[in-house]
Amino acid sequence: MPFSSLSPTLALLGMDSILSTQGIMVMLLVAYAGAMWMFLKSAPKVYTIMVSDLEVARRFYEGMLNLPAAEVPLHYYYNYEQTLGTGGLDPFYMGGTSSLAGAGPAGGPDGLWYQLRKNTQLHIISGASLGQRNRQRHVCFDRKCLEYILMRVQLTGIKHKILTETPLNFLVRDYEEQIIELAEVNG
Repeated sequence: MPFSSLSPTLALLGMDSILSTQGIMVMLLVAYAGAMWMFLKSAPKVYTIMVSDLEVARRFYEGMLNLPAAEVPLHYYYNYEQTLGTGGLDPFYMGGTSSLAGAGPAGGPDGLWYQLRKNTQLHIISGASLGQRNRQRHVCFDRKCLEYILMRVQLTGIKHKILTETPLNFLVRDYEEQIIELAEVNG
């Protein structure tokens, strides 16, 4: 059989397998994977900070740092990153508990949400203990997050003092003259 007469036969065979149930399922899975990849790629980066008092944190991040409020990212509605695995953390950082005080009954997206950068959000939750001399304490597991906050503190001219570079630990004084300690925690 010449090659030219095989081409239409192969084309029909290929079209039959593509239009089969199995072929349609494969195409749907590929489309779903592509859509999920685009969704996750466009999702904002979220940094989480645990604080000892949400109201003091609200005044600091909204009032002093002038961070705009942000919408809760869609992937948080589906319990993504809400299981932080905090059971093994030192109670010193968790205020004596091993659960997140502030995660709702279904592990919902509670807390405060701010836009830190273009595609980066800051999620503030309660759960940190007070620091030395009853300082307000803000702890974070991601150094980059604290570097962004320190840069914002420096740019706005807020009085601050860097205690250690590694891990990053610095103090700021808020409008009520309270000292807030921001500390990087190596988990």
